[in-house]
Amino acid sequence: MPIATRYLFIVSMDVAPEKEALFNEVYDQEHVPSLLKVPGVRAVTRLRTEAARFVLGGEPKELTGAGAPKYVAIYEIDSPDVLTSAGWAAASEQGRWPTEVRPYTSNRHHIVRAVL
Repeated sequence: MPIATRYLFIVSMDVAPEKEALFNEVYDQEHVPSLLKVPGVRAVTRLRTEAARFVLGGEPKELTGAGAPKYVAIYEIDSPDVLTSAGWAAASEQGRWPTEVRPYTSNRHHIVRAVL
């Protein structure tokens, strides 16, 4: 399905192995549903890095994701202003995310991309 917004907010991170099940539960059942209620947030897609192979210039290459965060969330947003709204600030601090999950995340990266 094509991207329906003009901007993407891309969040990448790792999580401590012992908190991975909790991370996925809270992200799917609490964090994403809260942020989807924020005006200007249209969709969220979560991704997990997987090892794979591909061919480049006739030569097989390994895709390991070495050094890259394991998890990525792509938020389709109407504007970068969504990220500084009161709704976003409140939603991102709800539930177990800020106290039981966020402290166990690392290698975090945040970026906004304009859709061309």
